[in-house]
This record gives sequence, C-alpha cells and structure tokens, in this order.
Amino acid sequence: MRIDQYPPQEPMSENMQAYHDHLMRQADESRAHEAQYGDDPYQSIMVFPAEKPNGTVLMYLHGGGWTNGYKEWMAFMAPALNALGITYATAGYRLAPRHVFPAGLQDCGEALKWLAANVKQFGGDPDMMFVGGHSAGGHYAALLATADSLPDGTDVRPLIRGSAPVSGSFYFGEESGMAVRPRFLGAPESGNEVHASPLRRLSGPTCPFLLTWGEKDFPHLIVQAQQMSDALQRQGTRVDTLVLPRHNHFTASHAAGEVDGLWPDRLSKWMQSIVN
Repeated sequence: MRIDQYPPQEPMSENMQAYHDHLMRQADESRAHEAQYGDDPYQSIMVFPAEKPNGTVLMYLHGGGWTNGYKEWMAFMAPALNALGITYATAGYRLAPRHVFPAGLQDCGEALKWLAANVKQFGGDPDMMFVGGHSAGGHYAALLATADSLPDGTDVRPLIRGSAPVSGSFYFGEESGMAVRPRFLGAPESGNEVHASPLRRLSGPTCPFLLTWGEKDFPHLIVQAQQMSDALQRQGTRVDTLVLPRHNHFTASHAAGEVDGLWPDRLSKWMQSIVN
C-alpha cells in the first residue's frame, strides 16, 4: 500500500521524520505479499518469503510512539532476515489518538493469527513463529507474549515461540521515566498503565525473550529493559540480552536490518536454539 493511501497520522517530530525518510529510502516491497487482516487500512500485513526457508517465522511490528508508523517502514529488514532462511512479515496496527489501548494490541494479535493460518504458503512453519518489534512495536511484541489474552479473549501465546523486542517499553506510570504519558493509553482513569505494561503482566514463565537495546538508547528504556530481564528471569523465563554498540534509539532499528549484521545473526541463532 502506498503511504498516501493511509488515513492521516499525527505530525512527526523532526527525529521521527528523519527516521521515516531513511527507512522509506531503503524499503523494497517488490517481493512482498500484502494482505488485509481487518477492514482498516492499518490492519494489513506484508510477508517476505525466504528463497531457502528454514521454517522459522518472524512477525515484526513498527515503532512510532503508538501515534505514527507504517508496516512499510520495516520492509528494509527483509533481505537480511530472508538471507538467514527466516520467513519475514511486517504488520501494521491502528494508531492513537484515534484508537487507544487495547485496539493496537488486538490488531497485533489478529495479524499474528492471520500469519499462523497462512504462513505455510510462504515457506514458514506456524509452529516456529516469533514476534519482534522496535520501540512501540517492541512493546506490543512483549505484551503479546505476556498478556493472558487479547481483548476479545483469545490467547495467542501458544502461537509464539519467542519474543524479540528492540528498544521497547515494558511498563508505564510515574516511575517509567517517560516525560509525557503516551497518548495510546487513553484516559488516566482507565487503568491502562497497568493493563498495557508487560512487566506487570508477569505471573509465571513465558516464552523465551531476546531483549535488545542501543548502547546510547534513551536512558529510561535501558533501565526498563534491564528490569524486564530481571523480572522475566525471576519468573523462570529464558532471557538473552544484546546491547548494540554505539547505537541510539533510532539507529538500533537500522541495525536490526543490516545484512550480515549483529542483530540478524544473533536473532537467527537464538531462534534456532529454541526450535531445535
């Protein structure tokens, strides 16, 4: 889908606009298979088959502060992951402020269910599916793996073999370190700070996690990732961590799509260690 076919988003900050421009220059959608999993234009997904698939599947979710972003942003990652045999998908979801929590979580779960039902035709194994994402997308990837169920009552956790957030958020509230309350949480009286916090949803072991952040990432996200790692381990979950040297919040996303790069290689080995 062309970017100008989507409903308008919130104005982007200067840093976000630069990030958007960089990703769109790299995006190559020529090999993508696009589908709708819902009626809204943002409820869409692109699948990039690997030339030599090994069965593993990664559904990746874009960032953008829950108010911006497109699935097309993450198309640049396909060459690096396909080269490793991974069937790669990038999914969109409805955005705030028009759609507040839990709409985006429900969308991510619906995209995952669609992928599980259709991925065989693209060379993927529905029993070898992983979720990941950058920033706000990393938050949703963690929440899919830790929430008891989607808002409609569906439990998608059995579909997920592992979760790989990059520079994600793991809890909200006054102690989260965020300067501004995220708009996707809706009204303060909703209680969504708790409902939307993966760290506060932990009640036992989950699927394995690969937590990644940039060495120069936003300080509060580094603290949150370290706390999420500790909390997961206390619950008996396998946790691997990766700090991307010299990378900040935005370039950590770039690094996730580098051919022969550190993150794709680490991700592939981590996935293989889980499915084998």
